[in-house]
Amino acid sequence: MPNAIEADSLCKSFTLRIRGKAQTVQAVRNVSLTVQPGEIFGFLGPNGAGKTTCQRMLTTLLPMDSGRARVAGFDIRTQQRAARRHIGYVSQRGGADNAASGRENLMTAARLYGLSRTDAQRRTDELAALMALEGILDRAAGSYSGGQKRRLEIALGIVNRPDVLFLDEPTTGLDPQNRAALWQHIKALKEGGTAVFLTTHYLDEADHLADELAIMDNGSIVAQGTPKELKQRVAGEVLTLACPSASSALADELCLQGDVLSAQAQEGAALILYVKDGACALPRILERMNALGARVDAISLAQPSLDDVFMMYTGRKLRDAGKEATA
Repeated sequence: MPNAIEADSLCKSFTLRIRGKAQTVQAVRNVSLTVQPGEIFGFLGPNGAGKTTCQRMLTTLLPMDSGRARVAGFDIRTQQRAARRHIGYVSQRGGADNAASGRENLMTAARLYGLSRTDAQRRTDELAALMALEGILDRAAGSYSGGQKRRLEIALGIVNRPDVLFLDEPTTGLDPQNRAALWQHIKALKEGGTAVFLTTHYLDEADHLADELAIMDNGSIVAQGTPKELKQRVAGEVLTLACPSASSALADELCLQGDVLSAQAQEGAALILYVKDGACALPRILERMNALGARVDAISLAQPSLDDVFMMYTGRKLRDAGKEATA
């Protein structure tokens, strides 16, 4: 069985007019990845990192500037029509017709894929059961709650029983209960053999769902592996010190101690120290901080998270990167 996705050195640039001047922005830079059949592949990164652009290239919706890719065994440059028959795509904005009922949305999609009316009715009933839509199927989609609407949109994305399903930020805007319910539906799709390519900027979502994970920043993949493997790359424990005088110079000074493996500074706010043993290292670190005249207002000790992985590779927290992209 071929890999669900094989991408090699994907690149994409856009020419934008900024303050009246044309500027070229490289949105995706040499992205390579492989997704196995029946795997949930997480694509984690802040808004503006290039995740959606990469996904749109893989779904044949956006031409690549350079690179090669095969999806469901088909070359997305030369076999686009065949590839589209084997993939499903649910964008951030969805695609349901709000004026039509859930049933009408699903029937229309099934008929567009060439199913007979009888087969389309059968597939609609199957999807309603799979995505827990039976009780609301004949209501207008515009009356659905956020979670119900997202389940309908995912049902529309899998009408054709795709080998690969692309989900772009599927739980954005959902409350915790609806997010958790949607996670269960995504897992069920994987268990049915569908490969799921999931873009997200939620750390917990990537950690909970992804079998394999790529972390993207500024158009490039900065780290890749299973969530467990990635967190193991951050050695020891993470010690965070709230410190008004936090600086790169202070972080470098603390790195001279044998207890501190590496350190990052959030200027004027906090020091993030990666240590072998937090309980043993903390007294010596506080003693050194006192000698340097650096006040510590609060202390926390934790196991490494995906945010720590992102910080190790980029020098900043994922949330901070998201704020920069929004600005």
